[in-house]
Amino acid sequence: MRLVKTSSVEINTKLGKAIYNESGRILINKGVVLEQRMLKRLIEMGITYIYIEDKNTEDIVFREPISDPLKREALATIATTFKKIYSEPLESKSFIMEKSIKEYQTVIKHIMSELNNSSELLSILSDVCVHDTYIFTHSLNVTLYSLALGMELKLPTAKLETIGLGALLHDIGKIAVPKEILMKPGRLTDEEFAIVKKHSSEGFELLRGTHAVPLLVSHCAFQHHERLDGSGYPRGLRGDEIHDYARIVAVADVFDAVTSHRVYRNAMLPHEGLEMLYAGTGRHFQAEIVKAFQNSVAIYPVGITVSLNDGRKGVVVKQNKSLNDRPVIRILEEDDHPVEPYEINLAEKLSVVITDCDTICELPRA
Repeated sequence: MRLVKTSSVEINTKLGKAIYNESGRILINKGVVLEQRMLKRLIEMGITYIYIEDKNTEDIVFREPISDPLKREALATIATTFKKIYSEPLESKSFIMEKSIKEYQTVIKHIMSELNNSSELLSILSDVCVHDTYIFTHSLNVTLYSLALGMELKLPTAKLETIGLGALLHDIGKIAVPKEILMKPGRLTDEEFAIVKKHSSEGFELLRGTHAVPLLVSHCAFQHHERLDGSGYPRGLRGDEIHDYARIVAVADVFDAVTSHRVYRNAMLPHEGLEMLYAGTGRHFQAEIVKAFQNSVAIYPVGITVSLNDGRKGVVVKQNKSLNDRPVIRILEEDDHPVEPYEINLAEKLSVVITDCDTICELPRA
């Protein structure tokens, strides 16, 4: 299957991977022939990219970073707690958090176990899933990225569990932000942005008032928008004033935010999101953490079409974990002419580099 931009897909193309909502329910199954109304609806729901069937790539499979049952369990835990806290009076919020924390800790341990047993680079494509509430999926994605990053940094298990919990709860303060502001399709006013910025402090106060939550978890919520040069919020902390765990969550948070579709902008592809992190290295983000993140995440997702510096074009079929910018490519074109497909491993062809990604659907028709 091949990863393409939804807006470029022609009618009667077959869907290569099922479309789920964040509860794990299938909305459109694999193999369904896409009609115009279905494509229009997918775009309206924020599905920027989809996998489609293609005879040259029919054996290519995109593997999720964690199993579907665990993903559903994690999202259900996040959604249940956040919704309860949102609807309950102030004096009950810490009590709800107290009751839920063991479930969160269990989810973190299960995620760590699955990530430890995987030999794949982490690859999350938020835009091939329908999100009823962005904050739930974002919280899970940031957790996956933070844990993968922490594992790459060789952090011990106890620290990883704390970082994972901090990542899972980093945005809990957004329950205090009115939904009409969180979901606003246009640019926020200065007054609205000031309200959004309060979520870091709101989350900190809720978490530190919960006995079962470690203080460092609270600081992940408090500091994940702080930046090394002091340009962040809520306190404008600089350099070593920001805790290491919060620096890790900050990188994961920004990457997932820019690579996910939002009501006010389309998603970037992973390599574009990584370029944004590079641009902020040393100024906003710690270089060591950005480097570890690069080594943990698939820059070019399986199924994406890429152009090479020697005029060839093909589709990514496999990742090289130690060299994530040099995957295995199935060549489909040479100098704009179709060829019999064959594969090259960029880890072995060091003079060949990826120069561009193409998500426009242009498949040969029978």
